[in-house]
Amino acid sequence: MGRVRVGAFSLSIDGFGAGPEQSLEAPLGKRGGELHRWFFATKTFCSMVGKEGGSTGVDEHYASRGNSGFGAFILGRNMFSHSRGDWADLSWKGWWGDNPPYHAPTFILTQYPRESIVMEGGTTFHFVTGGIEEALERAKAAAGDKDVKIGGGVSTVRQYLTAGLIDEMHFAISPVLLGRGEAMFEGIDVPGLGFKVVSHENTELATHIVLAK
Repeated sequence: MGRVRVGAFSLSIDGFGAGPEQSLEAPLGKRGGELHRWFFATKTFCSMVGKEGGSTGVDEHYASRGNSGFGAFILGRNMFSHSRGDWADLSWKGWWGDNPPYHAPTFILTQYPRESIVMEGGTTFHFVTGGIEEALERAKAAAGDKDVKIGGGVSTVRQYLTAGLIDEMHFAISPVLLGRGEAMFEGIDVPGLGFKVVSHENTELATHIVLAK
């Protein structure tokens, strides 16, 4: 049986996983892109976007670890679409073009039903209206012996965290202060949920922290 993991999730020093005022033009919120500089420089990211090169050090280790070994993914609605409410624009198939980076069944949490979308490269988006436990049950069934990744955003990770459904979390703490945005740990007693720091490494662009039970 695989584990349920959060991997390669970027946070600011003050604990925000996205900037304020997310929109079609700024899907990560204002200044949210600054959180991911460590990731954008890696070989893993370059490969995702069809580029050569990229760093191969510690940042790459965590980038690769946080994006491989998964048999299914779970995303919040905001990670798939900029829109809210009912699916008015059925031509929208995500932020990533015809070949999304998941290459596995990907379950989108939503309140509004929609038919599954088969994409290139092995990704199929399934839209789950029954809540986080239904999505996880379906993701585990799809993943088999591989892990399930809770891919975000912040609200989705918080829901699974407070429900006690996550086994391990890797956060990349970027040397950035946002001041506002989506706070990851506000009001959550992470040690009280059984987590402890099991490893940490520093690079020029991030501090990588792995929490596990």
